[in-house]
Amino acid sequence: QVQVVESGGGLVQAGGSLTLSCAASGSIFSINTGDWYRQAPGKQRELVAHITSGGSTNYVDSVKGRFTISRDNAKNTVYLQMNSLKPEDTAVYYCSAVLKRTYDGAYVGTNWGQGTQVTVSS
Repeated sequence: QVQVVESGGGLVQAGGSLTLSCAASGSIFSINTGDWYRQAPGKQRELVAHITSGGSTNYVDSVKGRFTISRDNAKNTVYLQMNSLKPEDTAVYYCSAVLKRTYDGAYVGTNWGQGTQVTVSS
């Protein structure tokens, strides 16, 4: 069973940093494209950052210059480095990844992680 697992959330003071990780379980699956979403209480889920298979990135305006999405293909992991955190960054962060089978390159679809809570105190 394919799983995408996030880690790295927690409580941090405003101005602090956190790094989230998103890994695909099982050696036969690789991450093609990766996205980080977040959902704050009472708000819709929003796309925060996107990374392509080639490493190109896009960000929502509110995090540009503060967040960095990256990938380590050897570890089959996508990261979200979050700096200069603000209370308004408080949300549950979700990883969404398009996976491929490593042995034949076939796409197996989009998988979501369970979410990890990020809380930024003022």
